[in-house]
Amino acid sequence: MCRARQVDGATDMSDSGGGLSQREAWTIAARPRTLPAAMAPVLVGSALAQHEGAFRWDSFVLALLGALAIQIAANFANDASDASRGADTERVGPPRMVSLGVISPGRMWAGVAITVGVSAVTGIWLFTIAGWPILVIGAVSVVAMLTYVGGPLPYGYRGLGEAMVFVFFGLVATVGTRFAHDGTTEASAWILGVVMGCLAAAILMANNIRDIDTDRKVGKRTLAVILGAERSRTLYAGLLLVPFGLIALGAAFNWIPVLAGFAVVLMPMVRPLVKRVSSNDVEKLIAALGGTARLQLLVAIFLATGAVAS
Repeated sequence: MCRARQVDGATDMSDSGGGLSQREAWTIAARPRTLPAAMAPVLVGSALAQHEGAFRWDSFVLALLGALAIQIAANFANDASDASRGADTERVGPPRMVSLGVISPGRMWAGVAITVGVSAVTGIWLFTIAGWPILVIGAVSVVAMLTYVGGPLPYGYRGLGEAMVFVFFGLVATVGTRFAHDGTTEASAWILGVVMGCLAAAILMANNIRDIDTDRKVGKRTLAVILGAERSRTLYAGLLLVPFGLIALGAAFNWIPVLAGFAVVLMPMVRPLVKRVSSNDVEKLIAALGGTARLQLLVAIFLATGAVAS
């Protein structure tokens, strides 16, 4: 018998497929709720370019497509890699299609190749605008994506996931997007890259707090497993609060566009998220994960709107 329940916006099947169509299976494997983490830094970096008179529509669209393609490729690769290591046998989050037998490992890796190919095309086009650093950013991002839970020494299994997310979904994505418009960056991009990085790392931390027990069972030593639940919750709260402090200081000292500082009005959203993460209830932990992703996207929208209006 197949049991099903709603988990993080997707139907969790306990058997091999539960009647999912291939379209549904690939959509779940792409994990749409993770995509705001790819979109947010592109919005911020492009808005800074607009503020500084360097915005290009082609750079914005290409950077956005490339970021989404890399994120989807990472989700596909994680699905296949975790299945090969037996790390998805007792998931409480979104179901993994390879483990369920709905999509074969070979087809999933083909999906990785296609999405990486899309990202490569956008990178080559951006190279014609901003030069060789774009190719370096793209190549390093692909390597980081493939080695998160893949390869002989997956860093996601060694407590480095949050640090790498901070770097690639924060600094690299925000500063890289700003650079893609005219081949230059300003200090504001680095400051807001830290903001985006902290929020992106908080998304992963919320996910890993939810999965502490199941990850520990299969030997997956995420940072949450290493720190334990209480210290992980403290770190999660810090990752949410530090960005608002940076935004306030940045606006006050004119390090970022002044009107971007209005993003601090979103700070009250932090308290209910921290409260949910402090719970042992799976549904509340899942809600915290989705809420953290929404918070990052909202912060990005406020920052981008403020930068453009300044």
